Amino acid sequence: MTSHSFNRRTFNWQAVWALFKFEMARTRRTLMQSIISPVVSTCLYFVVFGSAIGSRITEIDGVSYGAFIVPGLIMLSLLTQSVSNASFAIYFPKFIGTVYEILSAPISYVEIVVGYVGAAALKSIILGLIILATASLIVPLKIAHPGMMLLFLVLTAVTFALLGFIIGIWAKNFEQLQVVPLLVITPLTFLGGTFYTLDMLPPIWQKISLFNPVVYLISGFRWSFSGNSDVSVGISLAMALLFLAMGLVTVWWIFKTGYRLKQ
Repeated sequence: MTSHSFNRRTFNWQAVWALFKFEMARTRRTLMQSIISPVVSTCLYFVVFGSAIGSRITEIDGVSYGAFIVPGLIMLSLLTQSVSNASFAIYFPKFIGTVYEILSAPISYVEIVVGYVGAAALKSIILGLIILATASLIVPLKIAHPGMMLLFLVLTAVTFALLGFIIGIWAKNFEQLQVVPLLVITPLTFLGGTFYTLDMLPPIWQKISLFNPVVYLISGFRWSFSGNSDVSVGISLAMALLFLAMGLVTVWWIFKTGYRLKQ
């Protein structure tokens, strides 16, 4: 696979733009599924949990419960949609066989990843910002560190888009494509502090929760809003960068070995 080496002199922006534009066009064609449905689902979570639990828990760390759960709900949607968008984007060309045309074209695997992952991450970021704007109409929100909020938003979207890209290559059928998002990502997000702080848990479960990678992402993202977090923001940022590095290494290995890409 010599066309996919790192030794190319110029970056093929035209190829990246073609892949990126195709994926963004698919979003426009499926606007209900890609944008409207996740926003409505998140708003329902917000209304149900905010009303049911918020009537019993008025504040957490000086923040109203409604405002407290907003970062977690944004992360829930961001993680699931990043994985879903990227996994389907690469799986479908593999399913119908057109991925081999892309692999044989004069485009490096770096450019392939940038095109697909970039589009999936951007769609998730846009979705996250729409949910944030919608939530701000329901509860008063204050973002203490907007720069860090955007940084965590972008890092999380790119990292989980990479994970989705890996899942899309690994999956042999549509059932496997849904296994990780439904049975791994969503439970980890619910158990990662979306609706509560780790201080509310018994000591043993607080320690167990630290093995959940989503805890660090939600904690860092929540800190950017209120300045409060379950884990040091430095550790959260370091873990986010570690997850990103792991995704990049895995994708590099996939293209180097041709894992599930060779006929």
